[in-house]
Formats: sequence, C-alpha cells, structure tokens
Amino acid sequence: MADPAPHPALELDERVHQKTRLALLTVLDEAGRADFPYLKKLLGLTDGNLGRHLEALAGQSLVDIQKGHEGRRPRTWAAITPMGRAALAAEMKVLADLVQRFQSAHSGRP
Repeated sequence: MADPAPHPALELDERVHQKTRLALLTVLDEAGRADFPYLKKLLGLTDGNLGRHLEALAGQSLVDIQKGHEGRRPRTWAAITPMGRAALAAEMKVLADLVQRFQSAHSGRP
C-alpha cells in the first residue's frame, strides 16, 4: 500500500499562521499601511505584544516598519511587503483547502 499524501495542514506557514500575525498581515493587506495605535486598538494588543509580532514579521521581510513623526509626535507605521502578500495568499489557499476538505468530509452528516 502506498504512503498517503501529506495532510494539507502541514503546509501551514508557522511565520504566518499564529493568530496575531495572521491578523496583522490581513489588516495590512486590506489597508496597505497602518500605524501602531490603529493596529493596537483594532487587534486589542499591548504595546509590547504588538511590537514583538511586528518585529518577527519584519525579521522575515513580511512587513516593513517605518518610524517617523506626524507633527511633533513620533509614529510607527507598518506596511505589508510583496513577500508578505505572497505568504498571506499561500496561507489563505491552504486554509481554504482545509475548509473544503472539512466540508466534503461532513457533507450529508447530521
């Protein structure tokens, strides 16, 4: 008997799949660019938690972090990179495949 094909869940990208990172990439894909306070409030994160996740994504070249000023106030903006968009699209495809597989397995069940 031949070995079964690997389960599609094994294709999930650990850099992206963690829920906060997936949320950040999704928001940045929708918005293009967002500032730190917006992301913090929208996702209900602390400064430290948001900072760590953004640094992790930036370290993988999935987001670009820009620091500057808006008037006299320091600002930090995050933007999704082309590599981040590609990683997000690949993750969404795997998730869609998993949902389809789940629905197929449960169609017709009460």
